[in-house]
Amino acid sequence: MTLKLMRALALWPGCLALMVISVLPLSLVAQAVAVFGAVILVAVGWLLAGRRSARVGGSLSLDEFRALPGSEHRLPVVLVCGEGAAGLFAVEADADIAGQTVVRKTASGCYVWVPSLERLPGVAAALLAARPQWRAQISVMFVINPSQHADSSELDGQLRALTHQLFVVRQRALVLPLWVMSYQHMSQGPGDVRGTGFSRKEGVLRTEPVWFSWENGEPSARVRSNGTCVSVEDWQRQDAAALTDRMQLAVQMNAHAAWLVQYVAPHFTGIGRHRAPSPVAYAICQVARLPDPMPGSVWQHWVQVKTALVPTRLAIDTGGALPAPDPLLELLPRHTGNSAARRATVIGIWLTVFAAVVAVSSSARQNTLLIRQVGDDLRRYASINQTARQDQQAVARREAALTVLHDDARRLDDYYRYGEPWSLGLGLYRAEQLRTTVWHAIGRYRPPTDTAQASGPVRLDTLSLFNTGSAELKAESTQVLINALVGIKARPGWLIVVTGHTDATGSAEQNLRLSRDRAASVRDWMQRMGGIPGSCFAVQGYGASQPIASNDTEQGRRANRRVDIRLVPEEGACGSLSAGAGPATPVAFRGTR
Repeated sequence: MTLKLMRALALWPGCLALMVISVLPLSLVAQAVAVFGAVILVAVGWLLAGRRSARVGGSLSLDEFRALPGSEHRLPVVLVCGEGAAGLFAVEADADIAGQTVVRKTASGCYVWVPSLERLPGVAAALLAARPQWRAQISVMFVINPSQHADSSELDGQLRALTHQLFVVRQRALVLPLWVMSYQHMSQGPGDVRGTGFSRKEGVLRTEPVWFSWENGEPSARVRSNGTCVSVEDWQRQDAAALTDRMQLAVQMNAHAAWLVQYVAPHFTGIGRHRAPSPVAYAICQVARLPDPMPGSVWQHWVQVKTALVPTRLAIDTGGALPAPDPLLELLPRHTGNSAARRATVIGIWLTVFAAVVAVSSSARQNTLLIRQVGDDLRRYASINQTARQDQQAVARREAALTVLHDDARRLDDYYRYGEPWSLGLGLYRAEQLRTTVWHAIGRYRPPTDTAQASGPVRLDTLSLFNTGSAELKAESTQVLINALVGIKARPGWLIVVTGHTDATGSAEQNLRLSRDRAASVRDWMQRMGGIPGSCFAVQGYGASQPIASNDTEQGRRANRRVDIRLVPEEGACGSLSAGAGPATPVAFRGTR
């Protein structure tokens, strides 16, 4: 992945984080801290991307990059490693190639030599840094020639090193297809080359390579040559004159394949996360020359054990590099797009999806909380408004609930006029339907009437109303009663409590009866003259039990002889009177002993 893509992937999460922060219901301080943290993370990602690009790019110098094909190259790119890889590039195994990238270009692909297995992860990472478009084009080819190995334990060490380096590459999120290639000495005489891929021309043997391949775990081999791919049986039948020679070559290839199965394949069939991927194909090609063949090689030892014969080889020096396995490159997929850009796009899409899920979830929750809050405020106000109590505490609770509704209404109005905030938006705002409901509840509010308290008593002097010891009203008492009636009519619907009192003169029973009769006389007059229903009155007689002055003096006894009229708020006290109905029975007619 290029430095631009890596830094773009560092910036994009920062932008998404800022958008999510604007949606979350955070305080200003929390938003500032979150924004600062997002900026710090973006800066760290920016610096790490630059360092990683510089570290990876350092594996190959600029001069080495010039040997590679251009970024428009869309054919397979093969990293060739193993002790037998030098022959593929016509380079001596011990040649000094420091600071150079040995590349072999063919019509079917590009081969890059990796001199040592330890350099495989670095070369692969450097290639991707220089050519990020090649991610799906790169593969690894391990060249193993049994004729070049004299010690089987050394060969096992190389195979273990290969599996480890492939694991290191896989840890860097890069899975490279693996090819196992092997070259075999031609063991036939000069007269036995007919039909086997060799031809004599101008006194020199020139090779036309024939590849025997075992692909994708198939047990039977296929023969690839000159753009064709056929089974071994079909290949043998193509030239009847060369049938015997081709059958001999097939036997040799099968023997070589058996050696690969015994010594090489077990390293790629283990279990665990450190095992290497199974090779895409095992391929063998018979050539006239191998560089640096080892006397007493593991191949000679294996043939001798199997056949009890000492194998010989035809020493033919054709010069040049070993044939490249171009016919097998068609097994690799052709890649025409920018895989690094697609990978960065996929990562960006997943980051966007994650941020969108967080934002939508937060908006949905905030909308749910808003609807729940406004709904609870409406229910609380309705429950207080429906109570029958009219005391000061109920009025105060109702006013407080109404104030909360006003706050909710103003808040919803602001959202309606200026748009809801991002924390409630994203198409999930649902509180608009509550705005009308809140205003309807506020519009139905009626302020309370005067505070429901009993009025002070209107005291009427009995000497101005009655004769001594009598409950009959005097003729001259009319004016006093009219004045009292005017005050009573000013508060319709209230309970009128008429209470009679006497001094301590006489018996208590007589005084109680007299006080009650006098209160009843006042009630009857007011009911008759004021048209007030009887249900609005309560008549009480207390006798001398509630004096307001001393009964030892004439002035005190005169003050105690009185009729008190009090107005008491009592809901429903006068509600039973219907139009045209006559006087009703008083609400209360009580006496106090």
